[in-house]
Amino acid sequence: MTNDISVFDAVPQAPADVIFSLTAQYKADTDPNKVNVGVGAFRTDDLKPYVLPVVKKADTVLFNDASLDHEYLPIAGTPSYTQAASRLILGQNSPAIRESRVAAVQTISGTGANHTGATFLAQFYKKSPKCYISKPTWANHRNIFSMVGFEVDEYPYWNAEKRGLDYEAMLDTMRAAPEGSVFILHACAHNPTGVDPTREQWKGIAQVMREKNHFPFFDCAYQGFASGDLDKDAWAVRYFVEQGFELFVAQSFAKNFGLYGERAGNLTIVTKSPEEAKRVFSQMEKLQRSEISNPPAYGSRIVDICLNDPALYAEWKENLQYMSNRIIEMRKALFDRLTALGTPGTWNHITDQIGMFSFTGLNATQVKLLKEKYHIYMTDNGRISMAGLSTKNVDYFAKAVDDVVRNV
Repeated sequence: MTNDISVFDAVPQAPADVIFSLTAQYKADTDPNKVNVGVGAFRTDDLKPYVLPVVKKADTVLFNDASLDHEYLPIAGTPSYTQAASRLILGQNSPAIRESRVAAVQTISGTGANHTGATFLAQFYKKSPKCYISKPTWANHRNIFSMVGFEVDEYPYWNAEKRGLDYEAMLDTMRAAPEGSVFILHACAHNPTGVDPTREQWKGIAQVMREKNHFPFFDCAYQGFASGDLDKDAWAVRYFVEQGFELFVAQSFAKNFGLYGERAGNLTIVTKSPEEAKRVFSQMEKLQRSEISNPPAYGSRIVDICLNDPALYAEWKENLQYMSNRIIEMRKALFDRLTALGTPGTWNHITDQIGMFSFTGLNATQVKLLKEKYHIYMTDNGRISMAGLSTKNVDYFAKAVDDVVRNV
């Protein structure tokens, strides 16, 4: 007698990913005026994908390297790559690097770095089962940490009335959290709000975290892309290291190298001693072996070449300036047009925010009308990717926003 009930009978249908679903809707739309400000990928002013010129040069180096093969990389990745990535975020003169208190593992972009770090902490970090993410945060943070067993809670971040950082409420939550909790902190260009703490506020955050013995887990997807200055965008991480914190930093090279599909990432680990760094690294290798065996080569080779060649490194910084400046110009253009239209409300937050995203303050009803009436695609929380705007569509976008703000 056969059992007619499938073993998968109780598996529920998972909801579609919001961003990828939005992109699919946009692609299916035939309206010539359609605008996609949902996806977090850089676009030129012609709204085309941007292959960095320095990446093309690194491609040529790889193509002409007769010694190159397709053998496996080491389990933790290529040392010249992981070490260069750590130097990039921690700084050439980092005390942690000087004292050999740093370990690093190549990961499947920033998502893999978050997951690898979270999995390690779930196994070895015994101070607290609580992990705190900002409200709001990147959609994957909750999934990653909850799926490895953390109790995920939120700390206040976006103040809708001020359209800025809810700093005091954030500190209050940190003070009230169980001692030794893990806090996920965006190193720069907070996703989705575009609002970053000031340096003085970062100092206050570090002070409270030290008092409560919390563990900082930085996520850094936009170094150099946010402000155009690699060192400025890494300031918060470096300050925490200087203050003696042990910490993790998840790094992604998707945005700042335009290597979205190549999945080049890194997890940098700062410990108290060289001996601890070695032990942690050994466990990271064991974890990595069981999950991906070893990381993919192509994207990391591109980054490796660019970070370790002085001429290409200088050119990369110029490419970053172009990307960062275009985003800043679009912020100013949108602010100027909304101001000229006399759109109700205050819009200075558009230019105050930083990085790829802006939290506009538009509500779900207004977002729905923008899609139905103007074929403008964005997430329901009003977050827009500034890279989806250009000199060709910013007038159309501003007028559409003006209309829905006035009438909804």
